This record gives sequence, structure tokens and C-alpha cells, in this order.
Amino acid sequence: RLHLVTWNVGTASPPPDVASLLQLNSLGPTMDMYIIGLQEVNSRIPNFLSDLAFDDPWSIFFMTVLSPLGYIKLSAVRMQGLLLLIFVKHVHLPFIRGIHTHYTRTGLYGYWGNKGGVSVRMSLFGHTLCFMNCHLPAHMENTEQRLDDFEKILEMQFEGEDIPSPLDHEVLFWFGDLNFRIADYGIHFVRESINSKRFSLLWEKDQLNMAKKKEKFLKEFKEGPLQFKPTYKFDLYSEVYDTSEKKRKPAWTDRILWKVKNLSEIASKEGEFPEEEKLISVTLDDYVSHMSYGISDHKPVTGTFRLEMKPLVSDPLVVLNPEGEWSADHDVVIRYSAVPEFPSSAWDWIGLFQVTFRHVKDYVTYAWVEDDEISSNSHSKQVYMSASEIPRMGGEFLLCYYSNNLQSIIGISEPFQIQPSQAPIDKDLPEEESSLLQKAENPELGDSE
Repeated sequence: RLHLVTWNVGTASPPPDVASLLQLNSLGPTMDMYIIGLQEVNSRIPNFLSDLAFDDPWSIFFMTVLSPLGYIKLSAVRMQGLLLLIFVKHVHLPFIRGIHTHYTRTGLYGYWGNKGGVSVRMSLFGHTLCFMNCHLPAHMENTEQRLDDFEKILEMQFEGEDIPSPLDHEVLFWFGDLNFRIADYGIHFVRESINSKRFSLLWEKDQLNMAKKKEKFLKEFKEGPLQFKPTYKFDLYSEVYDTSEKKRKPAWTDRILWKVKNLSEIASKEGEFPEEEKLISVTLDDYVSHMSYGISDHKPVTGTFRLEMKPLVSDPLVVLNPEGEWSADHDVVIRYSAVPEFPSSAWDWIGLFQVTFRHVKDYVTYAWVEDDEISSNSHSKQVYMSASEIPRMGGEFLLCYYSNNLQSIIGISEPFQIQPSQAPIDKDLPEEESSLLQKAENPELGDSE
């Protein structure tokens, strides 16, 4: 289950609560993945530079909401005001590989990133997915420019060998503030149609719907029915359409579309499959706007999808477990085994994480798989962690194996308990300093000596 969010936040700070936006109180099954695309995140130069050095407020906000629920920030890409965040349940981490990000500037002839697209691609259980968050040019008369810009974004290439272009992924999601407007009809007719909930009267004059009928590169994109009010443009903190002097005409600017590569294309590359055996399918369960959020002149839109696929990857590359009872009273041991074809590296490491960890660098401590190895045989290897680096207070933790070659977590243990230390705390040291002291090097960049 995938939950996609698109929201032009108009440089505002995060709202107090996003439970309804993320369907956190839903009685149905929980989501496996959240894909959150924001536009017009505050991108004034000082904010942008500080956000590059540290996580931006929106990333921190969503991590704070989702990490206690067992989701980690898998990937993020930022370009000026465009931000794309992907969160995933822990259990799926070993089956997500080949994560790459990209951004394409189109604003001011490509020199300024106020418009364009940010993309994340990955392999999920062996199937290729791509997510594109776009902010296209504004104003009624710029339909052709919007289409030209989107074509340019589609033509971009992810860096790396054997990585397909966006259209060559098995599933491509395209969403964002696409800025398409309702043509021809006057503002009074549009507003009256909205007030009487006769949205279908406006669909045929929606610029994106019209473009999908005539533009070949758009014809395979699908979208759910627009059964919600146009999401632009509102007075702040209200459900009232623009009362300013400009009185912008309402429009469905905020959209979520998807494209599934047809079966014959996939079969020709993967080998023949029976016609009736669908490798992957996408079903839209819910396509709605959220009128209660008023921090910007756009209302957020969400799409909830079921992604059904035949797993092409079903075994993790690495299986790992803590050995024996863990506490800060003695050195501890991790046992792990890897599949024969796994491309290990001297820079691989195993991290100890709290169960509510936010992202891959949010470890308590780590061990290098080569430098800290204590035994090895054909079936498994053992690595030690120093007692001085185990949290004295104990609690619930898990272990993750990070592959430097694959640039991702490829193995994760079941949650386990670390027992509180029985030893007295050294009064000469600041509280918890010795137990939570991390190694100085960053495991992805540092020296392993």
C-alpha cells in the first residue's frame, strides 16, 4: 500500500497535525510506503543553505510523525522549493535496492530551480519504480510550456550504469503542482459548478485532460476521477476561493497520475511470461483533497494505491542477529550470513539503531564488518561491538547491515532487548557520555582504521 501526498505549502511551516493527511487514524491496513511531494518549501537563500547542511523543517516534521510508527526516511531529494520524501516500513528495507535521485531545473531557462522536477527511483522486490514530484509553470496561457517542461523532465537520466529512464520503469508516478487550469469557462460558471458539485461539467475543459487526449507521451498516464473541489486558489486558513483583487479562477492544479509499463514491453526484456500472469499492477483506492489544511493557498491532495506484484527478489542479501544477551556490561557479538553473490566491501558496516530510528545515519553505534570481525566460516561471520558503545539504559533496538556498494540497508534484524547495565555509572563522566560515545568517523565517509 502506497500513500502519495502532493502539497504546495506556499513557504509555510508544517501544521500542528497531519494524521488525516497521512490517514494515520484509518481503520484499514497500514501503509507500507509514504511518498510525500512538496512544492514551494521555504527556499529563501539562508533557509536553503541551512537546509542543505541539516534536514529541513518539513523533513524533520514528517520523520517525527512517522518514525515512532516504524517508518524510516528511505530517500529525499531537494531542489529549491521542491522536496520529495520517501518513507518505508522497516520490514521492506532488505528488498529495496538501486535507489537514485535526480533533479531537473526548468525555471528561468534551467538556471534557477524554482520550477522543474525532483525524482527518486528504486527497485522494490525486483521491480522498478520511479516517483516524480514536479512544479510546472503557472498561468492560464502557459499550457504548452508546462507540457514542454514535463517532456524535458521525462528525458532526464539517472546517473549510473543500466538505470532505465523514467518512462522505462515498470511503474512511474507523476505528481505535484502541475499548474494546469480550467480553460474557456468564466470564473462565475466555474464557481457555480463547484458550488453545485457538478465537477464533471469542468473536466472536459481541464487543460491536463485535454492534453492527455492529443499528446502521445501523456496517453498512457492514468488518473483517478476528480471528485473533489479544485484545490487552488484559496484564502489562507479558509475554504473560500480567492477573494483578493486578482480573483484567480479555481483549478485542479495539484494532481497525481501514474503509468504502468505494458506487459509486452516487460516480457520482452525479462523473458516470456504467460499473458494472464500480470507481473505488476496498480490499483487506486482513494483520490481526495484535504480541505481542512489552510496554511497555503493550495489544498493537499492524496492518492492511496495498492501495488500488487510477483516478487522477483524474495530473500535478503544479508541475514543478521544479535548473539546472546546484550548489555553494556560486556562486549557483544553480531552473527550474520550473506548470499554467495553478495558484493561485500571493506566499507560495509552494521549499525545498532533504536527501533524508532529516522534514517540510515541515525545509528547509536556501528561496527565495521571487516575491521571488527572475530570469526568467519563458510556459513556465517561474527562481528563484535565494544561494551563502551552499548547504551547503558538498555531498551529495544535492531541491527541493520549497510552495503557501501549498494548504498542502502540490505539486512535488518528483528527488534531485540538490550538489558540495562548493572555496573555503577562513573561519577567523573558526564551522564551517559561513555555509553553513548560514537566513533568519530562517519561510516560512509570515514577512515576504518
